[in-house]
Amino acid sequence: MIEDLGYELVLLEFAPQTGSALLRLFIDSEEGITLEDCETVSREVAGVLDVNDPITSAYQLEVSSPGLDRPLTKPQHFLRFLGEDARIQLLAPRNGRKRFSGRIDAATDSSVTLFTDLGVVELEYSTIERARLIPDFDKGKP
Repeated sequence: MIEDLGYELVLLEFAPQTGSALLRLFIDSEEGITLEDCETVSREVAGVLDVNDPITSAYQLEVSSPGLDRPLTKPQHFLRFLGEDARIQLLAPRNGRKRFSGRIDAATDSSVTLFTDLGVVELEYSTIERARLIPDFDKGKP
């Protein structure tokens, strides 16, 4: 449904809490995301959720852009941001380490390759718990 509106669903987070849960959607488009885009998606999703009622407890719906530290959830995201820095957390330790940071050097359908302080590391997507870009606030400054 979100794709039908012209947006990409980058990530869906559901955080059940006592009293009220949080349903957070991160959306994107080639033109970027505006407040109006978030409002449009929020209205449409809220309508569908009200009709289908998949969440039986009270919840808050939040729709947002991915931001500068955007989540990387698909191989296409890693390909789009080749040469950028990313922070990756694994589901289980690899050689005693769960967290890796470095430049995205390559991405295939099954793995991403980072240039890290330890050298080149290839990580299978199936082993990744979460991945985000590391914002470069100095980019574009003289």
